[in-house]
Amino acid sequence: VVAGALMGAGDVIAQQLVEQRGLRGHHCPRTLKMAAIGFCFVGPVVGSWYRILDWLIPGNTKVVAVKKVILDQGAFAPCFLGCFLAVTGAVNGLSLQDNCSKIQQDYMDALMTNYCIWPPVQIANFYFVPLQHRLAVVQCVAIVWNCYLSWKANRM
Repeated sequence: VVAGALMGAGDVIAQQLVEQRGLRGHHCPRTLKMAAIGFCFVGPVVGSWYRILDWLIPGNTKVVAVKKVILDQGAFAPCFLGCFLAVTGAVNGLSLQDNCSKIQQDYMDALMTNYCIWPPVQIANFYFVPLQHRLAVVQCVAIVWNCYLSWKANRM
């Protein structure tokens, strides 16, 4: 639920502050789609990933946090980002060919932006935050990331 609300909030910020659509130009169905993606895809997948990661690499020392970030950013983030872009394209009604083209256009830029934001956040998250609160911490930080993803995924 939190992931859905924050994905929706990220889209509102993207439309109002980044795209400067104004209230009359706000595309409510887009916000609802982004919230649904957060609720049905982002929250369950990321929450499950944190449980798996904690099972694979138990503990919360500095070395453990670094190992988790390497696995998170080296394996999970590239796969998740590609899936996120594919899901968003499908929800937005893109054909398979158009969706593949959009992913090719946006993927590397989004991944490089991911690497600028997430490693330091995840080091702190894995070292200081208990497992049951990690998704919430990430989603709070992710409001800016969600704004970026919404803008990137909905830019045609």
